[in-house]
Amino acid sequence: MSIPNPVIEQHQITLSAAAADSHSQLAMKKATEATDDLYNIRDTYFTSDLNKKRSKLQSLSQIALNILDSIPPEQRKLSTQRAMYEYLKGKILDVFPEYSKQAEDHLSKAVKLNPSLADAWLCLGNCFWKKGDLAGTKNCFTLSLSKGPNKRILSQLSMLERRMAQGADNQEEIVADSIKHAKEAIALDVKDGNSWYNLGNACLTSFFVTGAWDHSKLHQSLKAYQNAEKDENMKLNPDLYFNCATVNTYLENYERALSGFEAAASKDPCLNAAEEVQKMLNLFDKLDSLLKAPIKAKRLASLTSSLAEIKLNPSYKRATIDNLLDGLNKTIAVVGKVLYFVKHDNATPLYYVLCDSNQLCFVLTVYGINNTAIKEGDQVTLLDPYFRNNDFSWSEKRYQFRAVRVDFLEQVHVNGKPVPRHHCVRSSIYAQHKP
Repeated sequence: MSIPNPVIEQHQITLSAAAADSHSQLAMKKATEATDDLYNIRDTYFTSDLNKKRSKLQSLSQIALNILDSIPPEQRKLSTQRAMYEYLKGKILDVFPEYSKQAEDHLSKAVKLNPSLADAWLCLGNCFWKKGDLAGTKNCFTLSLSKGPNKRILSQLSMLERRMAQGADNQEEIVADSIKHAKEAIALDVKDGNSWYNLGNACLTSFFVTGAWDHSKLHQSLKAYQNAEKDENMKLNPDLYFNCATVNTYLENYERALSGFEAAASKDPCLNAAEEVQKMLNLFDKLDSLLKAPIKAKRLASLTSSLAEIKLNPSYKRATIDNLLDGLNKTIAVVGKVLYFVKHDNATPLYYVLCDSNQLCFVLTVYGINNTAIKEGDQVTLLDPYFRNNDFSWSEKRYQFRAVRVDFLEQVHVNGKPVPRHHCVRSSIYAQHKP
C-alpha cells in the first residue's frame, strides 16, 4: 500500500490548474478570432439574397458562441476574464441589425466588470442605438471617452451626432460637433481609413444642413473620401464609393459620379447605386433630347428678343453663355429665357433648359430654391454664374452640354425682379450612415 505524498499531489493539482488555465486562454483567443471573423463577414460580405447572408452569420455566430462557452465557469471567476467573456458574448449576439436584449444584458455586465473596456462600451452604445435610445448611446460613448481617447468611439460618436441632428433645431451646431469629433479620431491615427470616411460623411452632411450652398464642404468631403481610399480595408466598403459618387454628383463631376455609383453597385447589389446610375443617364438623355429639340429660327428669335431689355445692376457686365469661363464668373450676368423645366427622379437640384440672347441653349441647375420660383417662359438673370462645359461619354454615348449652376437665392432674378425669400429651401440631411 502506497503512502500519499502531499508534495506530489499538490504538484499534480498545480499542473491540472495550469492546463485548465492554458485551455481557457486558448479558447478565449479562438473565440476572439471567431468574433472578428464574424464581424468581417458582416462588413464585407454582400449579396442580393439577405437571407443567405443572415444564415451565414447565424452559423458563424453559433460557432463563436460554442468556442466561448467551452470555457468552464470556474475559469471565468476573475473580473477581467468574466468581463471579456460577457463582452464577447454580447458582441456575438449583437451582430444582427435588430436590437437584442440578450446582447445588451451581456454588454452591460462587461462594462460593470471592466469600465475601461472601450470596445464593450462601443458595442453597448450600438445596442442602445438599435433600440432607439440615442441618449443612452451617447452616454455610453462619452463614458468610454472619459477613460481615455479612442478613435473608434470618436468616429461612432460623430456618426451618432449626425443622426441626432436630424429634425433638431440646432442642426448646424450638432453637425459641427460631428466634424470636430471626426477630426479628433483622425488625429489619433492619420492612416485610419474609417476615420477619414467618417469625416467625409460629416462634411457631406454639413453641406446639406447649411442649405446645400457651401462648396468648400463638398471639397472637404471629397478629400476625406480620397484619404479613406488609401486604406486597403476601406476599398471593400461600398458605402465609401456611394457617398463619394454623391459628392461628385453635387460637384457636377458627372463621369466620376457614374463610375463611383457603378463601383458601389458591383460591391453591394443591395445598395440602390445601379438605380442612381440609371436615373442620371435618364436625366442626361432627356437634357440631350431637349437641347437638340428643333425650334424654328423665327420662334427662337421671338423668344429671345426681349432679353436685351432686362436692366442690370451697373456693377455687372452682361454676357452670353459662350463668353463664360469655367468656374465662378464674378460680376458677370447672363440673361436667358426658360424653354423647359426638366422633370427628373431626384428632388434636388432643379434642372432647366434656357436660351440666351445669342440663341444659344444651355442647362441651368438650381440649388436651394423651390420649383415654383422659376417657370417655363420666365426671363431669368443669373448673377455671378458658375459655369461648366460638360463633355463625357458613358456606355458608348457622348454627352455634351454647357451648364450654369446657381447656389444662392441672391444669384437669380426672375422677370427682372429678385426671387422672394419664401422660395428659399434647405435640402434634407443625406443619410447613408449605419450604426
